[in-house]
Amino acid sequence: MKIVLLEPLGVPKETLDRLSRPFTEKGHVFEAFDSFTTDEEELKKRSAGADVLMIANHPLPGSVIEADPALKFISVAFVGIDHVDTGACRAKGVKISNTGGYCNDAVAELAVGLTLDCLRNISAGNAAVQAGRGKSGLQGHELAGRTVGIIGTGAIGLRTAEIFRAFGCRLIGYSRTEREAAKALGLRYRTLDEVMAEADIVSVHTPLTGETRGLIGRKQIEEMKQGAILINTARGPVVDTEALAEALRAGKISAGTDVFEKDPPLPAGHPLLGAPNLICTPHVGFDTKESIERRAVMAFENVTAWMDGNPVRIML
Repeated sequence: MKIVLLEPLGVPKETLDRLSRPFTEKGHVFEAFDSFTTDEEELKKRSAGADVLMIANHPLPGSVIEADPALKFISVAFVGIDHVDTGACRAKGVKISNTGGYCNDAVAELAVGLTLDCLRNISAGNAAVQAGRGKSGLQGHELAGRTVGIIGTGAIGLRTAEIFRAFGCRLIGYSRTEREAAKALGLRYRTLDEVMAEADIVSVHTPLTGETRGLIGRKQIEEMKQGAILINTARGPVVDTEALAEALRAGKISAGTDVFEKDPPLPAGHPLLGAPNLICTPHVGFDTKESIERRAVMAFENVTAWMDGNPVRIML
C-alpha cells in the first residue's frame, strides 16, 4: 500500500522515521511532505495513487478525494474532521479516523488559563509594568467559589471541569448527552439558557456541527450575568462573533477565545480586533510539545489498526 502524509505533523523527522518504519519494513510505501498547501492541484499530485492519506488540520477538499481512485482510508491528526469533505468520503466508501483525546489536557489547561487571565488581569498587568505603570485599576477576582458552566461535556469538557473543580468551583453544564462521569464530579446538568444565566464563567467545548454553529448567539450572551466570563477553546463559529463583540464593547462580559471563524491573522475590521475585555490566543489550545507528539503516535496507530482490520477512532 501507499501511505501519504500530506502535511507536517509538527514532530521531528526522526519521529516520523520511527513511526513509519513498521510500514516500510513490511514493503509499504510511505511518503511525507514537509510543507502544507491549500492548492487543490498540488494536493491531487501529492495524493496520487495513495491508499491511505494522513492529514492534520488543513482542508481536504472533495475534488482531491475524488481524484484518487485508490483511496480507502484517511487518518486525521486532529479531533474534528469538519475540514474533510465527508460527503465525498461517504460516496467513495472512504473511512476516517481521528486522534480524539490527544489534546484534552492542553485545551483544558488553556481554558482555565484564559479564565485566570480574565479574572486576575495577567496580560493587562504585564502591559502596565512594561509601560512603566503600576497596579492602578487592576484589582482582580478569585476563581475559588465561582460557578462554572461547561457547554459540552465530552472528554475535553470533562477534563476542564476537573481542573475547575480543583480550584474550588461549583459545576453546572449543558450537553446533548448527560454523562455519569460529569455527575460524579458534582456537575449538575441544566438547560442551555439556565447555564448561561447562572454561571459566572461559561466554557465552551462542543464540536462544530450543524446543530452547534451559532449555539452561543445573541440571546444566550444577553442572558449572561453582568461581569461574567465567556471562554471559547472549541470552534469559532459556535459563538456569534458580532454578538460577542457587542457585549464586550458594552462592558457586559469579559471573554477569552482561542478560536475564530478562520485562524489568525485576523482580517482588518474583524469585530474582535481591538475589542475591550478580551484575551485572545491564535488557536494554540491543542499545541503543546506533548500533545503534538501524542497525536502523531495516534495518527500512525490509526493506520496500523485499519490495515490490521481492527480500525480505531472511526468517525466515518
